[in-house]
Amino acid sequence: MAFYVNSTVKLNMPKLNALSSTAVKALEQTTDALLSEVKNAQVVPFDTGNLQNESTFPDYSKSAQGVTSLVSTAPYARRLYYHPEFNFSKLENKNARGKWFEPWLAGGPRQNFCHDAFMEFYRRLNGL
Repeated sequence: MAFYVNSTVKLNMPKLNALSSTAVKALEQTTDALLSEVKNAQVVPFDTGNLQNESTFPDYSKSAQGVTSLVSTAPYARRLYYHPEFNFSKLENKNARGKWFEPWLAGGPRQNFCHDAFMEFYRRLNGL
């Protein structure tokens, strides 16, 4: 007793293209949300506010390939980030520290933030 089944699949290419473009928008919004989250957590060393406010920004130049970055252009950013032993001032940012992105990396307490934010933005942009 054999069964033979025929099926035809018709792809809605305009809808698939729209889903792809909203993925890029959701990725960019996730990057913005991460930057806001880091600022709100007050973990970036803060003296004059240059590193946190003027020198750190999202880079979307490769967002179509699925890559965005948070970039710090201050020349001292690397030194501060990789030296958590420094005695950071806690006047402006009470949680100032080196390696300030660690809570959002794998193994950190906020490791799922980017995944969850992306899913929420993607759902919202697609009306799901």
